[in-house]
Amino acid sequence: MTDYLPEAIRAGLEEARKREQRRRSRLCVHAGEEVYPILRYWDTGFSLDADQVQALRGRVDIYDGPKHLYNSLIIAADIEAGELICTMKRSTPTFDRAPLDYARDDEAPVGYLPRS
Repeated sequence: MTDYLPEAIRAGLEEARKREQRRRSRLCVHAGEEVYPILRYWDTGFSLDADQVQALRGRVDIYDGPKHLYNSLIIAADIEAGELICTMKRSTPTFDRAPLDYARDDEAPVGYLPRS
C-alpha cells in the first residue's frame, strides 16, 4: 500500500510512527551528557531513532524514567530502517544499596535494644 502513496504522505506516516514510539517508551539512554529515548528494547540490545543519533558505542546508562536500571557496554551499532540498532556486550543491573561483603545470617537480630 505504501508503494502508491506520495513521498510527502509516506514521510508524514513514518514521522508519526516514530513520535508514537518515543511517546510510549519511558526507557532512555544516558551517554555522557546526552539523553536519547529508546524505541525498542530486548535482552541483547535496543534501538534508537537514527535521526537523533548516528553512532553510539561504549559505556552507557539505561533509565526507566528516573530509575537507573542498567550499566551497559555497546559494542556494535548499525542503522536499519531509520533506527540505530545497538548491540550490548554486557548489561549489569544497578542496585540502590552497596553489595554485602559477607553472607547475612537469616537468624540474626534485626536491631539491638538500648540498655536502660
